[in-house]
Amino acid sequence: MTVGLKVCGAARTVTGLCLLFQAPDARFLVDCGMFQGPKTLKGLNYEPFPFDPRSLDFVLLTHAHIDHSGLLPKLVKEGFRGRIHATPAAIDLCSCMLPDAGHVQESEVEILNRRNRRRGRETVEPIYTAQDAERALSHFSAVRYGEWLAPGEGIRARWWNAGHMLGSASIEIEFALRGQSMRVLVSGDIGPDEGGLHGTPQGPTGGIDHVIAESTYGDEDRAAVAPEARRATLRALARRAADRGGNLLIPTFAVERAQEVILDLVQLMQAGEIPEAPIHLDSPLATRASRVFRHHAGALQDGQAMRDALGSPRLRHVADGEESRRLARQEGFQIILAGSGMCEAGRIRQHLKARLWDPRTVVALVGFQAAGTLGRLLQDGARRVRIQGETIQVAATIRSIQGYSAHADGPELGRWLAARGPVHGGVFLVHGEPEAIEGLAKRVTGRGIAPEEAVIRPLLDEAFLLEPGAVPRRDDAAAPGRRAAAESVGQPDWHNARAALLLSIEEALDKAPDDRTREALLERLRQALHAPGTP
Repeated sequence: MTVGLKVCGAARTVTGLCLLFQAPDARFLVDCGMFQGPKTLKGLNYEPFPFDPRSLDFVLLTHAHIDHSGLLPKLVKEGFRGRIHATPAAIDLCSCMLPDAGHVQESEVEILNRRNRRRGRETVEPIYTAQDAERALSHFSAVRYGEWLAPGEGIRARWWNAGHMLGSASIEIEFALRGQSMRVLVSGDIGPDEGGLHGTPQGPTGGIDHVIAESTYGDEDRAAVAPEARRATLRALARRAADRGGNLLIPTFAVERAQEVILDLVQLMQAGEIPEAPIHLDSPLATRASRVFRHHAGALQDGQAMRDALGSPRLRHVADGEESRRLARQEGFQIILAGSGMCEAGRIRQHLKARLWDPRTVVALVGFQAAGTLGRLLQDGARRVRIQGETIQVAATIRSIQGYSAHADGPELGRWLAARGPVHGGVFLVHGEPEAIEGLAKRVTGRGIAPEEAVIRPLLDEAFLLEPGAVPRRDDAAAPGRRAAAESVGQPDWHNARAALLLSIEEALDKAPDDRTREALLERLRQALHAPGTP
């Protein structure tokens, strides 16, 4: 007897994790995340699910990050009526994050539709609304680490602290299959061995049949960065901005990363190591999430320090959009934390648009920047970028700060997987870009965790059959996947190529010696557009 597995997200990309399991007597998901990154990838959020939400019995949630939980309101909106099981802290964070995601979608769609109407294009609907998200929250049920839960016939599950963020977990699932049992472990996101706010990631040992493992940094061997070294880098960047009389802009994820950075900034100011200045938290979501962190501070290492930092008078909460716009116009040294962490949406974009051209500005990137995002372009040294339809010259100082990552690196993932062994069946590598997946695959085979034929690198919507102690088999009878080419998911798309082309044209026109040369260049472009065979 087999269990079906369909990988409906985070396949060769780092967002949108969604795993569909078909057991003999139950059909369920582990996670239901939102796709983030290039526009083609984000477009998958608007498409129908590759399954009928009404057919699902329950959902098991590893943690609250939007790339794992962000499509749960859409799931409920489209007919799911079961329970969503998660840790108490994850539920509290989802109660902040999911309505916020709905509100952001409503706001962005309103702006887009105004633009579409001016251009004579069709209007669009948000994926879901804040009200839809509130409705989804009524489906959550709390589970505690280490306690077995029986969510469906012939299935048990328990949550292990993954050390990634507040309330995060790896989920062990046990299937009863006609006198046999099969154990599947879904890693969720694994934290580093020395995670700062959290302890070492945990998990079951021995007897695992199949592991579905994240691979975000599977190809990286990062030097250990002590909190003191991380703060030293932050101190240097803050001082540089202060000496220049400019802004320190920190694009940050609203949950966990924002709170960690605030803790470091407050402690640096208390020690007199950086100038006193307001720390503007320009993210209503981060403000709400900070209340959850204060409530659950007992679950954190040195939780009292976190409570104190989040209650500091130096911390200023920016309430509304108008206040945020005023802040973007203010001169002088100030520290601004705003979302999103990859600079793809949210209030950070207006701050970058207002400040990137200014050499007094310092931008500190404190999180993973996915391929095709504005954050990755800045990280990779782009000298011009397009934000909200405008070309912006990049004169600001752009630096990445290591040590804030909530993800294990390659060696840490290898050790975590080895501690779960022996793995009798397959190891699925998800939640990573292709290079990271290949890097972790080498570690898996090199450590003897699984042979090469048992290391699976699934494509989007690829389906498999799982059996106890056997290498997974591809399910050739499964329905075909979604319209996006599975091999290109998560890669820079034509939107990125268009932006790069427009920047190149502008640069060539700017550098041309005279108007006659510019006219000649434009004429060649017109001819290329109207050449035979051009659509």
